[in-house]
Amino acid sequence: MGEEGGGRSCGTTRELQKLKQQAMEYYRENDVPRRLEELLNSTFYLQPADVYGHLANCFSKLAKPPTICKVVGKNVLDGLGLPTLQVEIFCTIQNFSKNICSVVMATHFEAHENTSPELVEAEELERVDAVSTAVQWVNETLTEELHGLVPSNQAEVDQVLRTFYENKVQEDKERKELEKNLGDSTALSPQLLLPPPPPPPPSKKKGQKQGRMETSAEKPVIPAEPPEPILCGSMAIGAVSLAVAKTSAVLDNNPLYLNIALLKHHQEQPEKLTIPLLMVSLVSCGKSSPGKLNLMKEVICIPHPGLTAKQGVEMLLEIQKQINKAIEMSPPPKPETKKSHDGGKRGQQQITSKMSHLGCLTINYDTIEQPLLLIQGICANLGLELGTNLHLAINCAAHELMDYSKGKYEVMMGTYKNAAEMVDLYVDLINKFPSIIALIDPFRKEDSEQWDSICNALGSRCYIIAGTASKSISKLLEEGSISILKYSGLIIKHTNQTTMSDLVEITHLIDGKKLIAVLGSTEGESSDDSLVDLAVGLGVRFIKLGGLSRGERVTKYNRLFTIEEELGQNGTLGFNEDHTFFYWNEEAEKAGELPEVPEPIFPTEVVEEHAKL
Repeated sequence: MGEEGGGRSCGTTRELQKLKQQAMEYYRENDVPRRLEELLNSTFYLQPADVYGHLANCFSKLAKPPTICKVVGKNVLDGLGLPTLQVEIFCTIQNFSKNICSVVMATHFEAHENTSPELVEAEELERVDAVSTAVQWVNETLTEELHGLVPSNQAEVDQVLRTFYENKVQEDKERKELEKNLGDSTALSPQLLLPPPPPPPPSKKKGQKQGRMETSAEKPVIPAEPPEPILCGSMAIGAVSLAVAKTSAVLDNNPLYLNIALLKHHQEQPEKLTIPLLMVSLVSCGKSSPGKLNLMKEVICIPHPGLTAKQGVEMLLEIQKQINKAIEMSPPPKPETKKSHDGGKRGQQQITSKMSHLGCLTINYDTIEQPLLLIQGICANLGLELGTNLHLAINCAAHELMDYSKGKYEVMMGTYKNAAEMVDLYVDLINKFPSIIALIDPFRKEDSEQWDSICNALGSRCYIIAGTASKSISKLLEEGSISILKYSGLIIKHTNQTTMSDLVEITHLIDGKKLIAVLGSTEGESSDDSLVDLAVGLGVRFIKLGGLSRGERVTKYNRLFTIEEELGQNGTLGFNEDHTFFYWNEEAEKAGELPEVPEPIFPTEVVEEHAKL
């Protein structure tokens, strides 16, 4: 018995010695003895009141950096009650998994009004498919692809996302080719796969009278380019990229805008950050509005650059309140047939309004002047001067106005203008209302000749901005050029496969060309306010968030106020410069350079009579 017991004891001792040796090697490899000695010595000299709290803080600094352990995608609702994507990031921090943050990605789908039920149903199905595919990508593949990556390495994360997206694009291409081959093998007529040809240009009617600005040979309208293909599920890429950027900011105890600014400036913190100038939608008189006027999808107000964001919004809230009163007190329709400048009849129907998905009032006006005179009169009553205290911008949304059967833009119901006539219309509009300093999408992207004409005619007095008329950020970066059309500014949006690295790169290109960058919201927004941080961090000139109603939009304005206050308290709030415009110089443009920025130009005082409310 004694010998057996002694044998077991000897074996146990050898095992303990072996474990001790392994432990010593493990701790030595991780430099534990030296660090513990230094930590205990420093703690003794400091003698903190909370010894273990001090040790915990010191150990936390020695811990490995957090790494991504899980990415979760969820189907949630946006501000219109429609499905969209939410992404959550979990990180391993000191051996424990923690939920760090979440973001909600706005979809690229437009909010249609007065459209056929068939179109609405088809788009709803497409949206559901896009969101469900994105959720699947996040939960099944991207969570594995990003496992173990450090959130602060945004470039590495975006490269992984880009590679994943490119593989998905290739898979989609191969799938479509296979479907096409299968279709050919079953003897389907190829003509069934072709889109219908564009309608022929309208022919001259027999006996048509000469005159009314008729040209001897009017150019046929250029057919609309096919829309850029959007890969189903691609919103997962942009959402995960934003979520990782936000995660990095949270872990570093920094606001997101500072994290984005560091990305933009190669990890060097800028001395000053400016709050983008506001583009606030006040009224909508676009194609979907009940009135005859189609041209003004959004009438936008831009507070003076010298005002803070909060001061500007307070001023615009008062204007909005007066607009509501003016609409409520509008007189009943009169049997009047006096024609306006544009040929429309005044006073033909009761002026009514409703709140649009853009967060502003949709008003049924019949002429181009009516919404402008309304705002002009209200400003006069409030002691505000258009062109001084605030300026105007018009979102023309020209792509929605083209009647391809006639080859012209329907600016008002029954009133059509060809592309050349539209240039004259805009010049006349700016002459009458010089407080307008920006036109957004005045033409379709196909009418490149008219983009040249309007920039040459109005570029020294007005920003000519491409929104829908421009290509997507991914396409612009792929082609390596943003000079697709002649314009002075570009609206960029964070949608689909656009990563944080893409946003930084496109703003560098815009800045390099001395163009104006506008960060815009989508039509179907969510309550996520990260867009504002992106705008501040990227240093864009304008931010376009829609109107001052609807919670998903007001949330973003509140975030802007918070950032402005933080920067003011930190002494890092920069000041916006006055509006300056380009004198377009064709020779300088051909040489690849834009002209030098001139001295600030202030729109002249409005000389039109104030509207009576």
